[in-house]
Amino acid sequence: MDSIEFHFMTKETIRVRFAPSPTGPLHIGGVRTALYNYLFARKHGGKMILRIEDTDQTRFVKGAEEYIIDALSWCGIDFDESIIQGGDFGPYRQSDRKPLYKKRAQELIDNGWAYYAFDTAEELNALRVDAENQGQTFTYSHANRDSLNNSENIGMESSLQKIAEGVPFVIRFKMPEDSELQMNDIIRGEIVVNTSTLDDKILFKSDGMPTYHLANIVDDHLMQISHVIRGEEWLPSLPLHSMLYQAFGWKAPAFAHLPLLLKPKGNGKLSKRDGDKLGFPVFPTQWTNPQTGEKSMGYREEGYFPQAFINMLALLGWNSGTEKEIFSMEELIQSFSLERVNKSGAKFDPEKAKWFNHQYMLAADNKFLAAEFSPVLVEKGIEIQEDKLITIIALVKERATFVKDLWEQSYFFFEAPKVYDAKTVKKRWKEATPAIMRQLVTLLQNVDDFSSATTERLVKEWIQEKEYSMGQVMNAFRLAVVGAGKGPHLFDIIAIIGKEETLTRLINAIENIKK
Repeated sequence: MDSIEFHFMTKETIRVRFAPSPTGPLHIGGVRTALYNYLFARKHGGKMILRIEDTDQTRFVKGAEEYIIDALSWCGIDFDESIIQGGDFGPYRQSDRKPLYKKRAQELIDNGWAYYAFDTAEELNALRVDAENQGQTFTYSHANRDSLNNSENIGMESSLQKIAEGVPFVIRFKMPEDSELQMNDIIRGEIVVNTSTLDDKILFKSDGMPTYHLANIVDDHLMQISHVIRGEEWLPSLPLHSMLYQAFGWKAPAFAHLPLLLKPKGNGKLSKRDGDKLGFPVFPTQWTNPQTGEKSMGYREEGYFPQAFINMLALLGWNSGTEKEIFSMEELIQSFSLERVNKSGAKFDPEKAKWFNHQYMLAADNKFLAAEFSPVLVEKGIEIQEDKLITIIALVKERATFVKDLWEQSYFFFEAPKVYDAKTVKKRWKEATPAIMRQLVTLLQNVDDFSSATTERLVKEWIQEKEYSMGQVMNAFRLAVVGAGKGPHLFDIIAIIGKEETLTRLINAIENIKK
């Protein structure tokens, strides 16, 4: 048995790529792959390339390419070279690189590493059925290639004659027999595979387009990619890709295969159906199916901050080795290493995703949040000075997860109660309450300085003087002002809505709340 060993790249310029296919929306697992590539490149002063892999024209979806670019831009993942800004290694869309692949496929045939195959779909299906009937699995490989309809069997002269006559063909890789293939993965360590277990994959299709396997290797080599950081689902393709580098006589890049993102319960890969079922997005931004019009939720449209989304995603499969959970993009870049990426899959937790957004809400600048919240007020016909809105945001954001939650936490600053929460009324509005509230009205009518500190001091002194309990007065006072038993510090609320509005709300409550 021969032995084939691959020696990966030593110290040189770091160049990584994210290479999505425009076959639909970008799953958050794909975003994480892009993110890890980005963090690795930026940490090492390298280059980040976006390449669109559209060789499978049958699965092309209109609008998917634009969606991918927009989603990654929202995430804050930028590129040094792409179909947008170009670069020295373009074109960056595989369909624009077709001549390159045909030339390289022919090179493999000329060097004895590939062959023409003319088997029809019907012939191959018959072979599969026959194998199944015998309890076996049909694979196109060294074991049977010499007896099938290909140039290894019928000879090159006959094959070229068929091609000249227009007979459809594919080009298959000629996998060596019984060689031990030794590979290394940065995350998973040494991987050993015997080539006799591998089949002869198609490299060039009958439609004149390369398969992913050929195009991927050719492009990575020509674009001087130093590290291939991709999802675990490509791990079974590593032996073929490694053999292709051997066949071309090229130095292979370093490989790192990232763990899967798992369902919240951990039983299988996270899918769109999981999000639909449990009510959380699995795409970074909203996707509209161009054929059906069906909309799929996106983190952007659900109100997540891009920084929170990226922070959450970074920790699904990687850890810094510390207890720290909140990272800016720059901190992620400085802390990231492929060696700290886990081998096992990471369970996605939608509640943890919300927790991250809440942390970013707490840390966000109140002026920024006020600007984000303003459209909600404009839509409701509410006008308010910016400085006052900023003060309100500061008081209520602790109870909000998303900007859209701010209305529910602050509506009482802008609108007087029209109804009163029944449970709070039953619990807090007693028989003696109206009389006490009338006394409170009289007290507040004589207050000139309506600041929070002053009203709090005067009301609490009055409560003590009257020998009322604090809860007896304050709970009813809050119900009258807010309409429910919630909200931030009550004296902060009345300082913002002002004396006149506070008195009006107290009088309305006295007149309208009935036991």
